Amino acid sequence: MRMKTLLAAFVLMAVPGFAYADCSFGSHEVTMSCADDATWDADAQTCVPTATS
Repeated sequence: MRMKTLLAAFVLMAVPGFAYADCSFGSHEVTMSCADDATWDADAQTCVPTATS
């Protein structure tokens, strides 16, 4: 009985750590790069030509 209690306590302590590790893997920030004559338009989610005057 003591072994089952220790195993249950270990599992209950370890599970939140695994859940946190799983969530942190999916939070990668993506950096968009465009050609030299274009800039990123966040509204359109695409590269747009840079206006030169």
